[in-house]
Amino acid sequence: MPRDDLFSLAETPPASATPAASPDVDTASAVPLAARMRPRNLDEYCGQQHILAPGMLLRRAIEADRIQSLIFYGPPGTGKTSLAQIIARQTKCKFERLSGVESNVADMRRVLQGAANRLENTGQTTILFVDEIHRFNKSQQDVLLPDVESGVIRLIGATTHNPFFFVNSPLVSRSQIFELKPLSEDDLFDLIARALMDADRGIGYLKIKIAKEAALHLARVADGDARKALNSLEIAALTTAPESDGTIRITMEVAEQCIQKKAIVYDGDGDAHYDTISAFIKSMRGSDPDATLYWLAKMIHAGEDPRFISRRILICAAEDVGLADPMALVLAQAAHQVAEFVGWPEARIPIAEAAIYIATANKSNSAYKAIDAALEDVRSGRTLPVPEHLRDAHYKGAERLGHGEGYQYSHDGEGHFVPQNYLTELRRYYEPTEQGVEKKIKERLEKWRQQTEAAREPKIPTA
Repeated sequence: MPRDDLFSLAETPPASATPAASPDVDTASAVPLAARMRPRNLDEYCGQQHILAPGMLLRRAIEADRIQSLIFYGPPGTGKTSLAQIIARQTKCKFERLSGVESNVADMRRVLQGAANRLENTGQTTILFVDEIHRFNKSQQDVLLPDVESGVIRLIGATTHNPFFFVNSPLVSRSQIFELKPLSEDDLFDLIARALMDADRGIGYLKIKIAKEAALHLARVADGDARKALNSLEIAALTTAPESDGTIRITMEVAEQCIQKKAIVYDGDGDAHYDTISAFIKSMRGSDPDATLYWLAKMIHAGEDPRFISRRILICAAEDVGLADPMALVLAQAAHQVAEFVGWPEARIPIAEAAIYIATANKSNSAYKAIDAALEDVRSGRTLPVPEHLRDAHYKGAERLGHGEGYQYSHDGEGHFVPQNYLTELRRYYEPTEQGVEKKIKERLEKWRQQTEAAREPKIPTA
């Protein structure tokens, strides 16, 4: 439905959507609007078209009653529980529900035993829905495994955490994993419109006029969370004093007050935590200061530990900027120390300064590649002995062993360089780029290596 038509309807409710048409307003308002507006079937379900569009695997399985064990994961308010309830209505299986927060092993064994008896006596399979399955510890999850394996139950798990990290591998391997994504602004806008027009389950029994920009604000600031959008709409409707004719007018100001500060989807130990810092680092490496600042702002807003952020900036300075701009590491270290000393909110300034510097600096990962190549050589190759002329000659008896004999002091040479062998076999690990400061390093190093090669007697074969 076009948005303009939608809001002409929302501003002029049908006659049946007046307060008098609602048989029991108190009963309706006792249940949160988000709960009342849960979809009853796939046609009412909003969003997640990447898995539920006509012809997609999950939709076909639901419609054909061929559901196997499933795990839904995604941010809050994206429809995980609603989808499980739709499956419950459309399936021929017995539906049981447990909570990862409230249920214990005794509850689990009771449900599993009942499912086994049901299958044996009637042939009916049980669907067990476990909300917040990541809250079950390993032992609790292990209790489910035999009955999932044998087909006594079909498991549907819901979690806000990545199941590959927080659900036992055997359960994951026996389940189809579906990721539910945050709802789009259009999806949330449509949900708000449905709630405004539905006199039975929504708030259509009230005479509401809502500014279009107010509804758009609720849809945008809800950040993909249907529950947050609908709860904010309900607060706006129920706390705004009606005008003399009974009209409840929801303005932009009212909408801003009711949804308040956007709650960033950010779990301190889950996907959002690691995905955001990954995007932050890759934006610095990719020389995009604007993207860098966005991901930094998201972490600051969510209350991330400033030391966690500044440590990652230090790593990026060393790994991705390296010797192309050695000042990046110096600035990152200074930002880390300041952040640890002052904390939020002041730490945002030095951290942002360091992040911008790194994002806009010349890049080189030559040092990172060089040390990894050397480490791999040490791990896999023959250990090289220290050349005699480089060995410690400061203790009594070293001269008799020939230690230090032939060593040339570098500062005595022209340009403070003397060509001599520092390895018993030729090795090349560090290959400087022509980025920034490293271009001059490359020029010096090529000159020194040529002199060393020329002075090498006899010629040592390359490893």
